[in-house]
Amino acid sequence: MYTDNKRLIILDADGTTIDAFNAIDKTFARHNMTIGDEESFQKRRHIFKYLGGLRDFPSNIKKQIGKQSRKQIIQTLTEVYREEAQLYPRIAELIQTLIAAPDVIVGLVTRNITNEPEETLRLLFRRHDIDLDALDFFAHIPVRQEKTVQFRAAREHFNINPARCYICGDEEKDFLAGIQSGMHPFMVSYGFESHKRLTRKFKVPEEIISQTSAELRERVLHGLGLNPIGQALKPPN
Repeated sequence: MYTDNKRLIILDADGTTIDAFNAIDKTFARHNMTIGDEESFQKRRHIFKYLGGLRDFPSNIKKQIGKQSRKQIIQTLTEVYREEAQLYPRIAELIQTLIAAPDVIVGLVTRNITNEPEETLRLLFRRHDIDLDALDFFAHIPVRQEKTVQFRAAREHFNINPARCYICGDEEKDFLAGIQSGMHPFMVSYGFESHKRLTRKFKVPEEIISQTSAELRERVLHGLGLNPIGQALKPPN
């Protein structure tokens, strides 16, 4: 059935590897808008994350009336992502380690809404010394397409045992897509969903949630056997 013992790990982009909140916050500020603090941002869903909370909504929507205004905001967001946006701490190191592991297949998926999102993320990751062409796959998922479809397609394409497949995500939909694809989810609570929202509203097991990107790095590397059991990972320089 399976021809080798390789592992597969799929990384989510915004909110898991990329600090999307700060990028969006900078973008809105340059258009004299606000998205509020990060805790409030995590409580909003879908469009409210990008238009601000209910209190900010009337002011923000007025500034986005008309296609040209929306185009300007997306253009600014694109520029921020390409020139300033950052990966979370220790994420670049994690990805470099995964790429270097000969028996690990690494992919990145995104729903990024910038202009030419594939090129945007290539430039962002390049600033962190990561060549996305070194990944085994990189996919932009249309907003209306379920991530389950992409996760399952990747697993089947590489013919990997589901028991040896993992996803890293920050939202309830990532968790469900991982489970529905037969994969083990590594979840984080520093992105688009808070720890409280993940555990209380969506019943995501607390045991699989990392509250910092450094913790995610340690969980993933240990889970994939890329550091011996009981051996501490090297501290940052």
